[in-house]
Amino acid sequence: MVDYYEVLGVARSASADDIKRSYRKLARQLHPDVNGGDKEAENRFKLVTEAYDTLSDPDKRRQYDLYGSSSGAGGDPFGGAGGPFQPNFSDIFQTVFGQGFGTQETAGPRRGEDMETAVNLTFEEAVFGCQKEISLKMPTTCPTCSGSGARPGTSATVCAQCQGSGSVKRVTQSFLGRMVTTMTCDVCHGEGKVVRDLCSDCRGEGRKTLERHFTIEVPPGADNGLVLRLTGKGAAAPRGGQPGSLYVHVNAASSDRFERQGNDLWMRLPISYVQASLGARINFESLDGTETIEIAPGTQPGSTLHIKGKGVPVLSGRGRGRGDLIVAMDVKMPDELSEEEEGLLRQLAELRGEQVLEHHEHSIFSKLKSAFKP
Repeated sequence: MVDYYEVLGVARSASADDIKRSYRKLARQLHPDVNGGDKEAENRFKLVTEAYDTLSDPDKRRQYDLYGSSSGAGGDPFGGAGGPFQPNFSDIFQTVFGQGFGTQETAGPRRGEDMETAVNLTFEEAVFGCQKEISLKMPTTCPTCSGSGARPGTSATVCAQCQGSGSVKRVTQSFLGRMVTTMTCDVCHGEGKVVRDLCSDCRGEGRKTLERHFTIEVPPGADNGLVLRLTGKGAAAPRGGQPGSLYVHVNAASSDRFERQGNDLWMRLPISYVQASLGARINFESLDGTETIEIAPGTQPGSTLHIKGKGVPVLSGRGRGRGDLIVAMDVKMPDELSEEEEGLLRQLAELRGEQVLEHHEHSIFSKLKSAFKP
């Protein structure tokens, strides 16, 4: 068990005043706010506070002297897990040093609130980027007083309490000496000015809720989940503070022709079994217009062709270029065959030595007729 007298650097015969003087000296040196979050200093601060709480209380000190580390007695008379007790460090420190020690509130005009909205895009708008018009209601600078909060023809006056600084210093005396705490002025609420003659339109707030219109730039490569931040386009602040930001959530529609996978686009291209067998040169429509691809003879269903740089642009700020367009071959079999087509296929089957059904056994027409027989 730790020797609390040794922790505070006092003799076992030290008076209450000696213990208090030693604690205030050590606590001011070891406080976390003074040491920038140094864990070793923080642990020592807790230990000296624990020691002070024990030795400053006559009853606790008497029991510590009887059962503490010097006695070698087992057990913990105070029920603590790591020492004789578990003190409330904050309460002890504030009792010794006073409320507000070392604190400082930021003064100045309040910032406007952040706002949120959403924008709906087509698949193509999300891929290539676009401009979109949006509108929403939000607190806006009052047009009557131009945001001052004062009736037109009048103006705010310098706050008499804080002399325009927006903050006041409160000085308290304790046994530790003179303590100075800086706080936001409770008269002007940190603005440094006081409006005596209020604007009748906004009642002195300097802003009104109005509908605002924006043109936003959606970057190429946008997708669902993207959030655009428009700094300074949020709610106006009361009486001259900085406006908030506007966050625009992007909702991009899907496509019935293309599937997006990251920066790549996938599509299925229907081709006939003859084109797949013999090869072909086929025109089709991509997002960029007409493309021509060459299908190799013997192309299998599901095989793919990659067209470089015809996918989705890499989102601005994350790189350059575009992904690929990946074309998957969808080989279509005919639903019906003419007699001539069937004859040619039977010749092909014979040449390849492949077994097929006889015409009278299984023709498409016979299937249809049998299906509708009563």
